[in-house]
Amino acid sequence: METDKAKSNGMASMTLLSRVFFAFAIFFWGTDCLIAEEWAVASPNGFLNLKFALDENEGPALTVLFHGEKVCTGSSGLQFLKTGVLRNSLSVIHQELRTKDSNFQIPVGKCSAARAAFREWRVSLREQNPPSRMLSITFRVFNDGIAFRYEIPDQPAIAEFTLTEEWTRLKFPRQAFARYLPLKNYTTSYEAYYQKRTLAEIPADSLIGLPCLLECPLSDQNSVWCAVTEANLTDYAGMYLSPDPNSPGELVSRLAPLPGRDDGAKVVGSAPHTSPWRVLMIADDPARLIESNIVFHLSEPSQIDDPSWIKPGKTTFPWWNGYVLENVQFEPGLNTATHKHYIDFCARSGIPYHSLDGTDTAWYGGPIIPRGPTDITTAVPEIDLPELLEHAKEKGVRLRLWMHWRALQSQLDEALPLFERWGIEGIMVDFMDRDDQEMVRFYHEVAEKAARHHLTVTWHGAFKPTGMERTWPNVLSYEGALNQEYNKWSAKGTPPEHNLDVAFVRMLAGPVDYHQGGMRNVLPQDLQPRNRAPEVPGTRGHQLAMYIVYQNHLPMMADFHSAYEGEPGFQFLVDVPVSWDETRVIHAKIDQCLVVARRNQDDWYLGGMAGGQDTELDLPFSFLPDGEFEVSFLLDDPAHGAKSLTSEKRIVSSKDSLKVKIPAAGGFVAKVKRASN
Repeated sequence: METDKAKSNGMASMTLLSRVFFAFAIFFWGTDCLIAEEWAVASPNGFLNLKFALDENEGPALTVLFHGEKVCTGSSGLQFLKTGVLRNSLSVIHQELRTKDSNFQIPVGKCSAARAAFREWRVSLREQNPPSRMLSITFRVFNDGIAFRYEIPDQPAIAEFTLTEEWTRLKFPRQAFARYLPLKNYTTSYEAYYQKRTLAEIPADSLIGLPCLLECPLSDQNSVWCAVTEANLTDYAGMYLSPDPNSPGELVSRLAPLPGRDDGAKVVGSAPHTSPWRVLMIADDPARLIESNIVFHLSEPSQIDDPSWIKPGKTTFPWWNGYVLENVQFEPGLNTATHKHYIDFCARSGIPYHSLDGTDTAWYGGPIIPRGPTDITTAVPEIDLPELLEHAKEKGVRLRLWMHWRALQSQLDEALPLFERWGIEGIMVDFMDRDDQEMVRFYHEVAEKAARHHLTVTWHGAFKPTGMERTWPNVLSYEGALNQEYNKWSAKGTPPEHNLDVAFVRMLAGPVDYHQGGMRNVLPQDLQPRNRAPEVPGTRGHQLAMYIVYQNHLPMMADFHSAYEGEPGFQFLVDVPVSWDETRVIHAKIDQCLVVARRNQDDWYLGGMAGGQDTELDLPFSFLPDGEFEVSFLLDDPAHGAKSLTSEKRIVSSKDSLKVKIPAAGGFVAKVKRASN
């Protein structure tokens, strides 16, 4: 459901696109003065500006300015296996500018409607010397960021190609402070702790997973916040970054290699072919980055004509708690009785979904990581699947199925129609641990075929989101983060500071699944990792706040029933929505505290999470419309332990603010509804 008012301006007026000649154009810190021709495009509000030039040494070059101050510079190009680098001795053969302003509905997201306003400039380039290869670059300038992508046009010189690297380089001030995800190699599930240091201090051999968040100093002692990521990753390799050891502050793109190749191949295809968008999210406050929809905007529109069957909701996940059940007359485990017990818990609690997953053995038999053939259309002998399906149907609870990606790949076309006939709600696909071109294609194949059979998808052991949830709104969430399963085996686990990093950095790319709902809350220094009934570092308020702070449309209630029932905050977990009409970030102090407000219909829900320090803040309610509202708080009660909560109610208007104290490792939640007369 999209409406758009777009105009194509061709060779644009000077107000939108300026073309000037510089005798002293400097596009990089420390570069030599060069004679260059420059073009400039401004954002709709005029605060962001992109300048583009054909640099004699660096090829296509760009400069990004925010409020007139330089944020970064960059250069671009592609490297082919047979014909080498395409970036030098280029000339402009065509250019086109258009302005677009689109409004569209979002079936499942952090808001139910969004507006995408941008100016797009597409420049077509050709080598001045044989073989006269052509390359197009499209830039889009939004109010909250800049994006560009490459297109290899249809041409005899590159009809079929093997791409061995991108020459995308971004240079920031060397003292820019980075929050980044260091990864060991390209076989990765993005499960690592974020590191924090200046760009000049990042080790030269680092492989950085996206998004990467940068705090860049400006001349007036303020900072601009910039996040680097990518959008609309389809038939291409995932992008990473590495520092250039010879140019402090400069980050160089790295593409995930195709497996089994010894020729350096990253992308194989035929012209025409486009890359994903290379995205720079830019704002003067990290709060605005969290609110941004730019990755969503840059992705292809929905391919599902009628998404009304997609119902986000909460789900159990027994694997996380180790299949613990208390006070039952049977042996808990991967069997019919255990799963019927979970279904009954869901039915009486109002939890719509129950997950069939596994222990060391998958629900369909064999080890979690397959060592041979598997069959995901049958269950282990201990599970009477027809009985379980019938019981779930009688109780009004739908099942979700976990599976290893290789088990799914071998039976994709057989299993998905069967799952639909069984009444399965969706699938969780796990252990991909790659984002090379082949794996990226697999993601899209699964999403498309799952949609045909009315199945939702969540990705675990996954790469970061790149907007697939717009194209395929049946994709509800992604892992792509070190999350609360690490409390089962790691002494560090998921400390509150890391939980904040996930919200400030990882969540910029899209929804995040996080094994939420642990109820054995302890202070970080008291965490004792264990596989069964694991603890979670941070207070009860901190854990509850994740259901609002994190964008997650299929959040887990991953603990067992007796850990929930009768516990403070349990009813809030049951009641809190999972999809939103509006999102506002109320307070964002990176590394210290984050408060997010999300609206569902007429009610607002607030979640606040603190890091390792006590926090006191004035909570404004300026986001509310006119009138009086009742605020129902659940607040930590640190005097009585990490699991304790107190409740308070206040009446406020949009002119009011309230003082809220959050203990270290703590949090709070609140529901805001219009006051009764």
